[in-house]
Amino acid sequence: MTDGTDRPHGPQPDPAPGSGGGYGYPPGRIPGGYGYPQPGQPAPDPASNPYQPEPAPAGGQGGFGPPQAQPPLGAEPLPSAPEAFSAAPQPDWQAMADRTEAQQRKRRLLTIGIGALVVALVAGGAAFFVLNGSDDPGKEPVTASSGSPSASGPAESGDPKTPEDDSPTVPGEPNLLRDRSGKMGIALGPGASLGELAKRTEVRFKGTADSYAQGAEAAVDVSKSFTVSTRAYNVAETGSRMAVSQGDGDSYSFELGFEVVNGKKAWVFRVQTGDKGQAATAQQVVVDNVDTTRNWALLTGTYDAEKKTIALWVDDKQAGQAQVSGIWAGPGPLQLGRARHHGIWSAAWDGPLDHIRIFDRALGQEQITGLKNNKLDKKTRPTHSWLI
Repeated sequence: MTDGTDRPHGPQPDPAPGSGGGYGYPPGRIPGGYGYPQPGQPAPDPASNPYQPEPAPAGGQGGFGPPQAQPPLGAEPLPSAPEAFSAAPQPDWQAMADRTEAQQRKRRLLTIGIGALVVALVAGGAAFFVLNGSDDPGKEPVTASSGSPSASGPAESGDPKTPEDDSPTVPGEPNLLRDRSGKMGIALGPGASLGELAKRTEVRFKGTADSYAQGAEAAVDVSKSFTVSTRAYNVAETGSRMAVSQGDGDSYSFELGFEVVNGKKAWVFRVQTGDKGQAATAQQVVVDNVDTTRNWALLTGTYDAEKKTIALWVDDKQAGQAQVSGIWAGPGPLQLGRARHHGIWSAAWDGPLDHIRIFDRALGQEQITGLKNNKLDKKTRPTHSWLI
């Protein structure tokens, strides 16, 4: 018996200032009209200019358009007005808006149709998975998203699931494990991390002092009956390694994990009955005839407050039980990956954990078999659960 101490095209621009009297006039010159001489210049010889238009016939008719008014002799000729631009036809803005709205409506309908098809395919695949079997929790992980009934949440109550139901962490808090059954998050320490696999998420610990996770408060009332359970994968061959415990004072109230007991590797569920955390006041159940290293196992510890007994279950088999006088209600929250011994942290877990659940009752054989197969009845609901 030990307490585990070792552990586009733009508009035509306006003429620039000083560049002339309008469009098409050379900059720096005052236009004198087309075909009219500038003051001080001789009139051009019509015979030398084949492009000079012929004089208008008497009476002012002929030529191109109405007769031009001739300036008085000696007076500065008036500039001719530039040709006006014809206004481009305006587009039918309403028709364009109607066409755009119709195209957007088609795209929305197409997007909705594709989304519905994807949902139908996913749902069909999940149903096929359920009808054709699920994973064995002792070998490969099982999750509620695989289609089997979950231990908590909408899948169990019959309400439709939302994306948040499958999230392992609190929205906006990537390092805070979401409680699927209650309201208590578990914060990851700096050395702990989440591992995303094909069908599940696990929390990983490195066996170091900074590799742990801690709840906001105590998850278990140890003065009453309870069950604590987790799927565990242990990498360590030696030492004391605790997957789940509670307390941060002088000692733990309970701890569940791996330890070398009498030279043998074993799973252990231990409770403390005294406020000093001594080995003499600790009670435990140990199983050392199973594989404890590099193999997934469902570890479950129960306490029956009426019978004053504790029991340890590995997968769905009871490994043993022990009589206790009660459990000391030490201060402090739920812990993952470590335990408190003699006022210090020890027993750092090395490996991943998932399917962590707390019940406010001592589960029996039928319920623990359902726990292993991830098929709990609706009456057996956890008070807290993480990474389900």
